[in-house]
Amino acid sequence: MAAQGGGDGDGGGAGRALPPHSPSGAVLQTVEMHTGGEPLRIIPRLEAAERAAAAGLSLLSLRREVAARHDHVRRALLHEPRGHAGMYGAVVVRGGAAADGAHLAALFLHCAGYSAMCGHAVMALGRFALDYGLVPAPARPEAAVRLRCPCGPVTAFVPWDGRRSGNPVRFHSVPAFAAATDVAIDVPGHGKVVVDIGYGGTFYAFLSAEQLGLDVCSSKTRDLVSAASAVTEAVKKQFKLHHPESEDLAFLYGTILTDGKDAFSEEPTTNICVFADEQVDRSPTGSGVTARIALQHHKGLIQLEQTRTFRSSTTGSLFTGKAEAKFGNYNAVIVEVSGEAFYTGTATFTVEEEDPLKHGFFLK
Repeated sequence: MAAQGGGDGDGGGAGRALPPHSPSGAVLQTVEMHTGGEPLRIIPRLEAAERAAAAGLSLLSLRREVAARHDHVRRALLHEPRGHAGMYGAVVVRGGAAADGAHLAALFLHCAGYSAMCGHAVMALGRFALDYGLVPAPARPEAAVRLRCPCGPVTAFVPWDGRRSGNPVRFHSVPAFAAATDVAIDVPGHGKVVVDIGYGGTFYAFLSAEQLGLDVCSSKTRDLVSAASAVTEAVKKQFKLHHPESEDLAFLYGTILTDGKDAFSEEPTTNICVFADEQVDRSPTGSGVTARIALQHHKGLIQLEQTRTFRSSTTGSLFTGKAEAKFGNYNAVIVEVSGEAFYTGTATFTVEEEDPLKHGFFLK
């Protein structure tokens, strides 16, 4: 919650609720979570976003408004010294056109900007919505939480015993599809590679790490990050993306390097997702699992209702995914992704206006 606050006013340090800060400086309260190791810093209330939502902005328009006029909040909370190069965040928005009848809407924040979808955040926000009373009369033993994401509506299904949410959390995606398969891309320093491009709320390029002379399970993370980032930049230059509903969604979010095990198997398949500005997902990547399932279904490698397990090469954490149903007149599927989200704490951050680094700095 964004709020103003101060000390106890007794002139001493004993019992002070907050450290000294500027009377006009922001006080930002957050709830801290992680899903599969990937952090999520939840901002339960941002007054500027609420005012813009009340004025009738759609969620995509609200994302543009916050990026243009209130980006200092993202930088202050995700960049150092309050955050780090791997931090991720979400602004909760309730009511107005942005939520559009959902229990809550969310803006997804990363260290380089804003995303259209984030599966690990959806799972965490599903628990948060129940535990913080955003869902009236939730059902037991599992409650449905309707979320509005910039890419569209998704529903999370969360265990609920009447007092506390639990795990695992699953969600049903927006329509996911194969944008292109077997696309030849010339990657500087690596030569020609063949990638698939899938959409799971945002677009990713997929290829085996082996094509780049690497092993997703044993190569150094910095080598995987460098190679994946080179692929991302090459795809952006050599392939034009299109989304059937909104060109605001037609951007490549990142590259996911895999172990090449795309055919259905009971054994987990391992990947690493490098997104935005060389940011590494610690989880198997919820929207990436969604897109990869859509690609595998498109290629006939997986059938409806067949569940696959996906492992993060960075933490070993696991998500599962399955194609639930075909959608619409184009070859899209609704994908169910499941994982575990956990609370790690709460935080209150203050700002001193005279601090030259009050809005953070980014060190890769």
